[in-house]
Amino acid sequence: MKTPKLLLVIAGMLAFPAAAQSDDGAAEPVEVMVLGMYHFANPGLDAVNMEVDDVLAPRRQREIEILAATLAEWQPTRIAVENEASAPSFELDGYAEYGDLVTSQRSESVQVGYRVARMLGHEAVFGYDERGGPDEPDYFPMGKVMEFAKAAGQDGLIEELLAELQETVAAEQARLPEQSIAESLIFHNREDIVGAQHDRLYYSLLSIGNGNEQPGAELNAYWYMRNAKMFAKLDMIAEPGDRVLVLAGSGHATWLKHFVRRMPGYELADPLPLLQKAAALSEDTER
Repeated sequence: MKTPKLLLVIAGMLAFPAAAQSDDGAAEPVEVMVLGMYHFANPGLDAVNMEVDDVLAPRRQREIEILAATLAEWQPTRIAVENEASAPSFELDGYAEYGDLVTSQRSESVQVGYRVARMLGHEAVFGYDERGGPDEPDYFPMGKVMEFAKAAGQDGLIEELLAELQETVAAEQARLPEQSIAESLIFHNREDIVGAQHDRLYYSLLSIGNGNEQPGAELNAYWYMRNAKMFAKLDMIAEPGDRVLVLAGSGHATWLKHFVRRMPGYELADPLPLLQKAAALSEDTER
């Protein structure tokens, strides 16, 4: 866990061990690799949901093993997955049951995150997700946006955006049977594609409103808040010098990368070379 800055100052004064430092005495940066994912076991909570084949099937298990081994070559020191976990440790209890979970649970958190952690001998996997609840706001108030748009005669834009999403998902779903998992993930980690889709969906919704009521702007603000809280948890999990592999639904990737790029003491690592290597290895295995 990251120690609050005031306590770091006190610790230094009391001569406790210092944080990791580079040769010039500066704290080493935290390297973060944000791996955009599609959901292996889709809970059906997105605006448009994609159906995927069974990742527990032998072919997919071989591909996931190759993917995990390739990601492990980056030597992450911590692995964080899109699950909720309790502060202050943010450690996921389920990781201890890896042996049972990996043969029964289809989520990418288990199949990729837990698997890489086990390969590297990690004692813990961390959860950083932030979701709405009784004491939390609705971080994605799409229903309110749609209701306003319909009443204001702006529902044509909503229909257009959803149609575009459905077309994109249908095209991807059609490609899945012919692609390895690593090859499919390349699409989810192309920043030119994912970033453009993010901007098209969220920023288009800013026009849903009338000046007095701004449901589109509110949705953008709450979505930003959720992702900011997710990154804030990552910041509490990471220590200077860490290499953190972050598994994230690709809808979160744009904002999480934004924070990594702009947060002092952080550096962003690109997952594409590893995905391309894993895709090539998977193709060789299938021959």
